[in-house]
Amino acid sequence: MLAAAGELIEKQDVEGLTVRELARRAKVSHNAPYRHFPDRESVLAALAAEGFARLGKALEEAGKRDPMERGAAYVRFALEHPQRFRLMFGGVLRLDTHAGLREQASRAYEGLVRAFASLAEPRAAEITAAAAWSLVHGLAQLLLDGHFARATRGGRDNEAFVREVLSAVRLVARSAQPA
Repeated sequence: MLAAAGELIEKQDVEGLTVRELARRAKVSHNAPYRHFPDRESVLAALAAEGFARLGKALEEAGKRDPMERGAAYVRFALEHPQRFRLMFGGVLRLDTHAGLREQASRAYEGLVRAFASLAEPRAAEITAAAAWSLVHGLAQLLLDGHFARATRGGRDNEAFVREVLSAVRLVARSAQPA
């Protein structure tokens, strides 16, 4: 059912998801989803939690190849799953009312904190992770909303643009460090 729900929101956005339509797409009776989910919000919370688990895994896998690849992986996830990304971060669901969602969101963030732990003391690693997350989240959101359409025209794809932006930020950060 979650696979059907995920496909449905990517095709019709979050507003297009109803429990009845989910049942139809999953080829089950219209009451079957209620055996697993008490209501529509629970379906959405499960989708968002699954999204955070996938995002965390994508960030971890990218970090194994190259620690600096996490940012590009974050934006790639958003661009490949725009409606799920919007569901995860769009304020439709409150983390404090969905334990599974809160747990998966925390795991994704904690993975990023661990990635910075080798570079700084614990508090600095947490602040750096928050800054990095904020940067790539903003970049992903701006790309999803079409704000950089001119920057990605003329044969430049989003991936190349993202890498250029992240490289520019790394360059500025390095030049700002005291000698």
